[in-house]
Amino acid sequence: MPEETPAFSQFASPSGEEAVRQVREIMSLRARTGTPMALVRTYGCQQNVSDSEKIKGFLAQMGFSFTENEEEADFILFNTCAVREHAENRVFGNVGALKTVKRRHPSTLIAVCGCMMEEDKAAERIRSVFPFVGLVFGTHVIHKFPQLLLRALTENRRVFERGDDSEDHQIAEGLPVRRDGTVKAWLTVMYGCNNFCSYCIVPYVRGRERSREPDAILKEFRGLVRDGYKDITLLGQNVNSYGKTLQNPVSFASLLRMLDEVEGDYRIRFMTSHPKDLTKELIDTIASGKHISHHLHLPFQSGNDRILKAMNRSYTRERYLELISYAKEKIPDVSLTSDIIVGFPGETYEEFRDTVDLIRRVEFTSLFTFIYSPRTGTKAAKLPDPVPAAEKGRWLQELCAEQEKIAARRCAASVGTVQRVLIEQQKPKTGLLTGRTDGNIIVDFAGDPALIGQFANVRITSARNWILGGELI
Repeated sequence: MPEETPAFSQFASPSGEEAVRQVREIMSLRARTGTPMALVRTYGCQQNVSDSEKIKGFLAQMGFSFTENEEEADFILFNTCAVREHAENRVFGNVGALKTVKRRHPSTLIAVCGCMMEEDKAAERIRSVFPFVGLVFGTHVIHKFPQLLLRALTENRRVFERGDDSEDHQIAEGLPVRRDGTVKAWLTVMYGCNNFCSYCIVPYVRGRERSREPDAILKEFRGLVRDGYKDITLLGQNVNSYGKTLQNPVSFASLLRMLDEVEGDYRIRFMTSHPKDLTKELIDTIASGKHISHHLHLPFQSGNDRILKAMNRSYTRERYLELISYAKEKIPDVSLTSDIIVGFPGETYEEFRDTVDLIRRVEFTSLFTFIYSPRTGTKAAKLPDPVPAAEKGRWLQELCAEQEKIAARRCAASVGTVQRVLIEQQKPKTGLLTGRTDGNIIVDFAGDPALIGQFANVRITSARNWILGGELI
């Protein structure tokens, strides 16, 4: 087996541009079909999707085309998620399945990157159990991807690299991006998180908060609008704390107002928001904006104050409901979505019922619900957790059944209204066009596929739990 480099290596390497050129030359000779083919598979959140788009931007510069077929790929990369145990196990299973691909095509280079590779335990498992993986790197060194790939192609060793606590945790601007679509775009405004919720691994794998300069964001945003993107989502682990780390601090509300002034026909979304940093200024900005979606994703995780304190969420149930009340007052048609963790260590059924009560009070459009997943290295992973998994599963079913009633009632109330819908695609099975309202609700309707990528007014004629039906006006 080839020798391995240290996990935190500091080898001299060529510039990014020179590495791109060298990889292009190597792969033009090494590719099995003449054109080097890359497969990039992404797990997890929208930030991972955005990271993968940057990696594909580099690969495109290196002359790669893209495929979803593992058998024809010269380079296979899995960009991983560490938020839940199920996601990690899925990655390990899928990486293991590549052993047969590597056996049939020994020249194929297999790589794993992302949040899991910032965890010592997961990175060590890749090192010891999957020797056919030739390149491993973390979230902080994506800007070094050309140099890392060049080393993996030219050195007789497996390459493992993660960032240190200095330069590799800074923000690299100007990276190439190959976006996955032509209608919707992701735009990262900040990286990392300072909150350290007791159940969450993100601060450990993504690092501390670092905000991009507003001028750099504005430049990229203008480019997206100019290129015809209609739905632009601003990304950050906690966008509400954007700007606090800048030399000249800027609030997220101020950033939104700046972007909202850009001329064009588009919609701005953002995620994810933390209730402890949500300000009335931000809600007022959404209400007065010309392009800002009336959709607010505001994870509350639990409706019980004791559990919120154990989660280190830094707000109370009352504070959350106050924010929701203010948002509804200022934005009457606001669409609210949230994240919920069921079965946090030590949670009782009575405390869980406080969460059910909260969703009744708020009446969310939809919810992302999860059973608690322990993450090694977090404080919650050390807490007693006496409730059996089967019982937590019953709680989750109860919560989802309640939310389905709420969603059905909310969707039914939309029948007869006219909604401005961004048309995203045509469904292959039904031939119907499908898109999303300003409130991020899916609408299906008949229409000309030439309308894809445009806004259209649609009268809502029917409703299911999560999806509306309509007709073009």
